[in-house]
Order: sequence, then C-alpha cells, then structure tokens
Amino acid sequence: MLKTLLLGMSRTPAVQKAVVTFPPTRRVVDRFVAGETLDDCLRITRALVDQGLLATVDFLGEDTTTATQADRVTDTYVELLEALAAEGLTDEVEVSIKLSALGSLLTGGYELALDNARVICAAAERLGTTVTVDAEDHTSTDATLRTVNTLREQYPWVGAVLQSMLYRTTADCGRHTQPGNRVRLCKGAYAGPSEVAHRATSAVERNYRRCATILLQGEGRPLFATHDDAMIEHALAEVRRLGRAADSFEVQMLLGVRSDEQRRLARLGHTVRVYVPFGTDWYAYFMRRLAERPANVGFLLRALFERPRSKQTQSGF
Repeated sequence: MLKTLLLGMSRTPAVQKAVVTFPPTRRVVDRFVAGETLDDCLRITRALVDQGLLATVDFLGEDTTTATQADRVTDTYVELLEALAAEGLTDEVEVSIKLSALGSLLTGGYELALDNARVICAAAERLGTTVTVDAEDHTSTDATLRTVNTLREQYPWVGAVLQSMLYRTTADCGRHTQPGNRVRLCKGAYAGPSEVAHRATSAVERNYRRCATILLQGEGRPLFATHDDAMIEHALAEVRRLGRAADSFEVQMLLGVRSDEQRRLARLGHTVRVYVPFGTDWYAYFMRRLAERPANVGFLLRALFERPRSKQTQSGF
C-alpha cells in the first residue's frame, strides 16, 4: 500500500511542487543524490573511490519532452565522461543511462534514444569506461532490451538491467548469460500490474534468488543490485558453490543506503559499486527510494521536524 502510494505521488505534479519547494526536504535528498552540479558529483564520486568503492553515475532526468532536451542530456553525459577521465576515474566509474531521458518516449523516440545512447557509448569507449542501460516501467522492457542488444553489436560491454519483480525476468536472464554480458539484477522500483509482475515481496525475493543463480551459472558478469542481506548471502553462496572468481561479479548499492555495509563488503574483497545520481531533476528518483524502503520514510519525517544540523552530525536511517 505504502509503495503504491509513494509511486503514485512520484507522478503527481502538485505533490512534486510541494516536496521540491519544501526546504527541509533537501536534508533528506542530499543522502540519496550527489548534488545538482557536475562538480558536486565528482567530489562525492572521488570520495567513494578513495574508500575502495566503484561507482556508476546517473544524470537524473526522465521527463524529456523534446528532442532538444534529449540532446542536452546526451551532451551532459559526454561532459560527465570527459570530466571523469580528466579526474583519472574511468577505471572505477561508469555511467548509467535511462532511455526515457534520451528521448525514447517521443514520437520516433526509439531511434532517437538509440542514436543518443550510441553517442554516449562511443565517448565511454574512447575514455575507457562502460555504460549500463537502466530498466524503467515494465511497458518499456522490450524496447530497452532491444536497444541493449543493438548497442552490444558495437559495444559488447553495455550493461542491461533486469527486475526480479517481473515474471519474464527468469527467461530474460537466460538470454543474457553470454561471455561479457553485464547484467544488473534488481528487485524493481516501479509498480507493475499483477498480469506481469509479482506483487508479494516473498515472490519477488524468490525470483531474485532464481535469477541470481541463472546469471552465475552463465558466463557473463552479474551485478547484484540489492541492500537485502538475504539476497547478498544467496549470491555469495552460489559464487562459492559454482567456483566463480571473486572478481567475476559485483554487489551494487545506492548512494546513501547502507554505506557502512558497502565499505564492509569492499574490505572483505568484494567488488562493490555505488549508484550515484546527480542533477536537478531528482524528484521521481527520490520518491522511488522512499517507496523501496519504509525506513526511508521514517528518516524523511524525522528530518522534516528536526532542527537543521551540520552534515557532520546528521543521523543515519
């Protein structure tokens, strides 16, 4: 119920205006979003790398309404990649893109988004890093995976994202186990109808475990995006059972969520990558983070009613 409500609020303009313009909200947003500028993003990304973590950077924006806006998003990604290279970070940092931000929802949007994604991939290859194509609403899954497959014809390192909440994902995992296939497996942050998606948490988790095993039995590089200890433990147990190399998979987590655990896993020798969003268009992303973890709602409510404090003394979740 709460997740459905929050996801609905993420698409409600009146609620968006209230949340975005309410100053205390910024104290919570700052835990999930690496600022609004490229300099903010680079500073936070550098700090993560200095702690032994990797990162994937997402320039926030899902409401692209014109081709010109899609081009601006594309240009920003190229600028971001060039800045990462200038900072010597492309060995540790890649980027994540959403096709809706690149124009996929416009008339003729498939080709527009594909062309823009190619521009970003070309820059990434030139500068020595990779690109992952994010999953979005279930209605876009076919087009998103078709785009990934097309991009892989030229850039085989392009990553796909699969959501265990969808019934189809076990079959999709089986189609993405070839050598070099990078696949981020997540539970899913979008609401889906019962015709296409598991609604019970237990079913989503069972499917996550099933999909994790399928990916680890293949020859690709699984990227386990989860903050759930049980899902992480299952993946690590399967790695041991199957004799997978320690550097043949990743654990991925969101900026601002379980930061201590991210560092602990990295100290144990696991490859841990942090999803780092930045930009001014943070509202929809922020609401999905609240929907994913009820504890985040409690953190938001505490922050709204507490007196402002310095960043050094702010409490965690």
